[in-house]
Amino acid sequence: MKKLNLLVVLCLLLSTSTFANQIIGFVKDQNNDPLPGVSIVVQHTAKSTVTDFDGKFVIDAISGDVLELTYIGFVSKKVKVGKSNRLSIVLEASEEILEEVVVVGYVTQKKRGLTGAVRRVSHSKAQKTNISGRALFDNEEFVNESYATINENGFQNPVLKPLSTFSIDVDAASYSNIRRFLNQGKLPPKDAVRLEEMINYFDYDYKQPDDKNPFAIHYELANCPWNTENQLLHIGLQGKELDTEAAPPSNLVFLIDVSGSMEAPNKLPLLKKAYGLLVNQLRAKDKVAIVVYAGSSGVVLPSTSGDQKKEIINAIDKLQSGGGTAGAQGLKLAYQVAEENFIEGGNNRIILATDGDFNVGQSSDADLEKLIVNHRDKGIYISVTGFGMGNYKDSKMEIIADKGNGNYNYIDTMLEAKKVFINEFGGTLFTIAKDVKIQIEFNPNLVKRYRLIGYENRLMADEDFQNDKKDAGELGAGHTVTALYEIVPVGSSKKFDTDLKYQTIDPVSKKLFNSELATVKFRYKKPNKNKSTLIELPLKNKVIGFENTSNNFQFSSAVAGFGMLLKNSDYKENLSFETIEKMAKQAKGKDENGYRAEFIKMVEMASLL
Repeated sequence: MKKLNLLVVLCLLLSTSTFANQIIGFVKDQNNDPLPGVSIVVQHTAKSTVTDFDGKFVIDAISGDVLELTYIGFVSKKVKVGKSNRLSIVLEASEEILEEVVVVGYVTQKKRGLTGAVRRVSHSKAQKTNISGRALFDNEEFVNESYATINENGFQNPVLKPLSTFSIDVDAASYSNIRRFLNQGKLPPKDAVRLEEMINYFDYDYKQPDDKNPFAIHYELANCPWNTENQLLHIGLQGKELDTEAAPPSNLVFLIDVSGSMEAPNKLPLLKKAYGLLVNQLRAKDKVAIVVYAGSSGVVLPSTSGDQKKEIINAIDKLQSGGGTAGAQGLKLAYQVAEENFIEGGNNRIILATDGDFNVGQSSDADLEKLIVNHRDKGIYISVTGFGMGNYKDSKMEIIADKGNGNYNYIDTMLEAKKVFINEFGGTLFTIAKDVKIQIEFNPNLVKRYRLIGYENRLMADEDFQNDKKDAGELGAGHTVTALYEIVPVGSSKKFDTDLKYQTIDPVSKKLFNSELATVKFRYKKPNKNKSTLIELPLKNKVIGFENTSNNFQFSSAVAGFGMLLKNSDYKENLSFETIEKMAKQAKGKDENGYRAEFIKMVEMASLL
């Protein structure tokens, strides 16, 4: 009997302990309305979550822990956990006015580079309408954001252009930036919408590679959901997962913008908390230095072992904003520090954190680009994390990461910081394949026209596919890359202005290759090699109904369609927000982190705007 009583007591204690560690809370505004999307972090830990659409959250914490709550447009709040496992929290609206954004000028982009022309998104008191024609308030502050001009890919004739060549892209900044606009009740400028970054924001359930290559290749072909007369080709790459404990040591330099423009709550204050999550992932064999720049630049923390987390986080917490923006000076110093602490065979990387107001000072953009490329070739990469709004220079940030073999992410909430620095830690920091290029040859016996969806900024000349000196995109550990092609099959009644009168297809080729839709080739280099490896795969002409495709196929199609609607694409056909929402709901799948559920709500928000 005593043993039985002891067992009961132990069970009660264990259940009570588990129950007490799980905090259930609700966050509302002053009008008692629920607040979805509020970031909640347990102070000084990597534990974080976000409220659902009823303002509810669940997080592991114990009595005495402090919860930090942040939400754009509201005053941040700290709440100490007591004995109760239930919390009801009210956030007060911030007095700061959220800036509105309007497209007012257009410049044609001729060349991709740091000096590449952009479309500028701006407004002042003299300009009174935003991108959807709604009236603006008279007291709004000046806003100046810039985005590289994107000319949407059109349909190509495989007789005249049989090859489609592009570099992979695993950046995801466009998606979280679009979310920022929608959360402020505005539709994004169309050049802020990069379809490939929206599609690749999400993880897809592809099988891991089972051979010597660092990634596996998957494809599906089905009816196109927005034009049933056409077909949609889905190609997916799955990067090999990496045991982060066994991964090479990292030599990191945080290059942090502390200029006056970084003062806003969603800039330096958010940056400090976000980088705290990254620091908590570091190992003893990793090391971090911190370089800051404003009117001038300086080293605020020499290279420090990853097990000295408190020292690193204290250095970050002490940062304050003020002064100008000597970006080039800071970048040169960061490269110098990275070189001094270079780890042979390790991950040597600068992580730039800024709102994009990157003034090059006395250096020219060409000199800056040369600096980035030279150090990239020495094995020092640069990734970019963008913060804030108003003067955000998306175009320059994208190119810096592109030229520097790094990732580009936009962090608008602590949940996004968790995604980048915790959930995708391996992919963010560790490259498993560099200069990854894709080239597809379409069979004109079966394909009348084809169109690559997105990747406009990543297109390459066909002859560059075999040129190992030409830079391309990097694939991180565990990352997925997805590309979609819309295909007009031979036999379609659709007419094109570029239809040929005299050229015909060799009938012999029909007999030889009538089962192959296309052949896809991949080239990649191992991180420490300069010679590429070629993979070649024929794609069978096996078309299935859209309803029979995988969740990967259907959800990526929904995301692409949403981007086409936001861009008001010439190829959106009969798409509607309602159709997109239905497609996404059917293909939501497991969705452990809630990213797909959030996407569905974003579609809903956009339809209301």
